Amino acid sequence: MNSNHVNPEPGPLPDQPMQLLVHACCGPCLEYPARLLQGEGHQLTIYAYNPNIQPEVEHERRLAALRQLTDQLDLTLFAEGEPQTQQWLEHENITESRCHMCYRVRLEAAARKARDLEIPFFTTTLLVSPYQDQTLIREAGEEAASRYGVTFYFRDFRDGYREGQAMAREDGLYRQKYCGCLPSIDQSRFAERIRREHAELSAR
Repeated sequence: MNSNHVNPEPGPLPDQPMQLLVHACCGPCLEYPARLLQGEGHQLTIYAYNPNIQPEVEHERRLAALRQLTDQLDLTLFAEGEPQTQQWLEHENITESRCHMCYRVRLEAAARKARDLEIPFFTTTLLVSPYQDQTLIREAGEEAASRYGVTFYFRDFRDGYREGQAMAREDGLYRQKYCGCLPSIDQSRFAERIRREHAELSAR
């Protein structure tokens, strides 16, 4: 999807370190926010819920990289959900884009998980990517937060995107070449390579 360069104002910062659930889309995008927030003294719990990541071989590959990083950072990881390919392929809501639906579904699950774990704040690594829409992410996060009685911690992490990618390279993490859903493969200049790799992985 197109990069959104609007910079919403940051939310109010807590006066002291937070208990914070971090929704993580993948290992490389977790690198910078996790290290930054840990350095500030926040207590992090990582949550992976990404039914948009398709096909299953790709979902497993990204989850493996995320496990690799959370083990390295000594962070607890809760991983739930499976690819929901048909929901993404058949999305036809004229009032809500596929990407907006994708934010809403994942952040709804993250808010619910934060409530269930009694963690008062939650955020998402989607906020580190220059290719995601910060305004829609914040809207989806705050709407989910209001439904589950928790607080969405909005913070623009995009200044650390390239640093995080460099960290991921140094840590030997798998770095994907497309956003996640099957339709997004067509938007990648590596589409042929991606499909070839998926076929090879599925054949194993």
